[in-house]
Amino acid sequence: MRPENASTLWEQRKHLFFKPLEGFGARAVYRGDKLTKKVWEQILQGDYIAQTLVPPPVRAMQVGDTETALKFDLRAYTYGGRVQLLAARTYSGQTTNFRTEGGGFAPVMWVADNG
Repeated sequence: MRPENASTLWEQRKHLFFKPLEGFGARAVYRGDKLTKKVWEQILQGDYIAQTLVPPPVRAMQVGDTETALKFDLRAYTYGGRVQLLAARTYSGQTTNFRTEGGGFAPVMWVADNG
């Protein structure tokens, strides 16, 4: 984000997430459609990036005897510029959580491309 594109980003905010450049773990991350002018002014004073809002993908799953659709996200844990671990979390609702029936951590399979 730069001062010269601030007005354009404000107009497009409903389709963006704003994240601190040096942040991690969703600290000080803001969803654009929930922003107030006060928070926007704070964002403009910091080192933030704007990222396109991407709705979470949904997968059909069997939970007990019930077929249900759960959202998921994929997380890459890195150190020194290399991926150390991949993890997925399945959930329903607004945020990832461990209270969703059938939700929680899910296995991730890495298929090497030897071609």
